Amino acid sequence: MSVKAFAAKLFAKKIQRKVDQWAKNPIETQDKVFQYLIETAKNTVFGQDHQFSELKSHQDFVAKVPIRDYEALRPYVDRMVAGESDILWPQKPLYYAKTSGTTSGAKYIPITHESMPTHTEAARNAILSYINETGKADFVDNKMIFLQGSPELSDKNGVHLGRLSGIVAHYIPRYLQKNRMPSWETNCIDDWEQKVEAIIDETLPEQMGIISGIPPWVQMYFERIVERTGKPIKEVFPDFQLFIYGGVNYEPYRAIFEKLIGKRIPSIELYPASEGFFAYQDQQNKQGMLLQLNSGIFYEFVKAAEFFNDNPTRITIKDVKVGVNYVMLISTTAGLWCYNIGDTVKFTETAPYRIVVSGRIKHFISAFGEHVIGKEVEEALQEASLKTSHVIQEFTVAPQVNPTEGLPYHEWFIEFAETPNDIKALAHEIDLNLQEQNSYYKDLITGKILQPLKIQVIQTGGFTNYMKSIGKLGGQNKLPRLSNDRTIVDALGEFHSH
Repeated sequence: MSVKAFAAKLFAKKIQRKVDQWAKNPIETQDKVFQYLIETAKNTVFGQDHQFSELKSHQDFVAKVPIRDYEALRPYVDRMVAGESDILWPQKPLYYAKTSGTTSGAKYIPITHESMPTHTEAARNAILSYINETGKADFVDNKMIFLQGSPELSDKNGVHLGRLSGIVAHYIPRYLQKNRMPSWETNCIDDWEQKVEAIIDETLPEQMGIISGIPPWVQMYFERIVERTGKPIKEVFPDFQLFIYGGVNYEPYRAIFEKLIGKRIPSIELYPASEGFFAYQDQQNKQGMLLQLNSGIFYEFVKAAEFFNDNPTRITIKDVKVGVNYVMLISTTAGLWCYNIGDTVKFTETAPYRIVVSGRIKHFISAFGEHVIGKEVEEALQEASLKTSHVIQEFTVAPQVNPTEGLPYHEWFIEFAETPNDIKALAHEIDLNLQEQNSYYKDLITGKILQPLKIQVIQTGGFTNYMKSIGKLGGQNKLPRLSNDRTIVDALGEFHSH
């Protein structure tokens, strides 16, 4: 064992003790975060507008501070972006993480001196947690690749502006700099396809230990390597030991990854966002990710089924239940207050608090009252593909409300590694699985309101070409798993397999 690997194991033990300390005192930890947030921001414009100096409890906070998304918070953000100080948090932000908004164009998410370290520490702790649990640390001596956005930053009225992954690239610890890939120059390439080729040029001669990124883009990287070399990834990178991912569920990709790699590789799931680093997988044999309760983020939850009610009930972690689908709301040291990031989560356990991301509050199908969510379609497809041995490359689902004949149905658009001989049999298997996942959907099928789902086959590379056609190939862009309308699938029409 190298000195570096030995030091990593010692450091991992030390950090795990600190994590255990707050994880075993969750309510007290969140209370302290809440008090710190309110006290620190009470003299900001937002704090004065919402009478923070008078808040004594969470009930007071609920009464004074409504749920907001980016559009609702935008009047404050616009003042901040224009150069004003002390708007949502004391002083000016350190950075703005620029993300693509659906209705508002570009979104500018503040990152402050207080919030910045939590992004990097959580990512570091995820790796250290894996080392502490498994005792494996040899990969620290090999190269590590993080597929991410450009680290180039611009200026917005005296504040640096860029993509979150590009901002984080400036904070890679010194002891990892020699191991980290790709090079700065390659990371700055804008065109994703050119960037992937350049990354392959740099990484092929190296001993890769960790590979990290959003699954669909790592998949593209792997596919190009296999095309170039004619070898599975395990032969190209025999020291590849750990895959780190976030952004989308890995399970729908697992079969194609194992085929490309040539074996199963241990993985760590992360839950990062521009608004905060919320959770990471802290144990290999546990479902769910450890919710970061000590990272300057105060969490509230609303049952997803009640979210669009006039006055939905907001609860804290002490009142959440395992298995319930919640919309997650955050208040943070970056100055986001009761902010709806749009994600839904389910708790897998509460000692400690672990979550899975179940979908997006806007990404669901409820054209007929079924409220099918992303996690349900992913699990239904995964079980069916395992049973029938079909490898799925990518997919999305939408309702067909006005078919040319027969009852309405859910339409699944799937790109396969190899197109099945019997599409109807696979559709039947998926449909049965979805009925098991969602009782409302089952009632609609058995009640003859809906007919069973149908599959449209998308040609090889179709989803990649679609993302390219809308200018969202690469980076942090993700294809929604399901939609309540047909905007996406109508645009997919030219990519159907014939």
